[in-house]
Amino acid sequence: MSQIPTETLQGYKVPSVRQFSIFLENRVGRLLDLLRHFDDASHVHVVGINVIDSSDHAVIRMIPDNSDAARVLLRELGIAFSEIDVIVTVIDDSHSLADLCLYLLGAELNILFIYSLISQSAIGDSTVALAIDDLTLGGQLLLRKGFNLLGEADLST
Repeated sequence: MSQIPTETLQGYKVPSVRQFSIFLENRVGRLLDLLRHFDDASHVHVVGINVIDSSDHAVIRMIPDNSDAARVLLRELGIAFSEIDVIVTVIDDSHSLADLCLYLLGAELNILFIYSLISQSAIGDSTVALAIDDLTLGGQLLLRKGFNLLGEADLST
């Protein structure tokens, strides 16, 4: 009996990027402290960030260019965090945000959140990170529609 290749069993995985949701107490200077730790680390840089603020805490959604190094750094700092994969795609003249939303709506996929990245893509266009209900289906759809999906290696500064 022949064995099925592992790639076939697991299916195709669309390009994605690891996002960290970091939980900080809402105190003056906490975000600055966190970002300085990343600035001081030569092997990891923040390329995307979004802050969700409340009265007693903040959730920092952060995309690093090296998820393994970011994970180690956050653990060393004793900071609570969680991780998920998100899609990062290029937005340009031929692939707008409205198009992205239209295609995902057509497939009945919900956008859980979306935000711009700090760094532009290597070709100078804007990039956005988005979380959707079904990463694989959404990623395959966007690829078929001609969107350029980026992986972690594409984010290196």
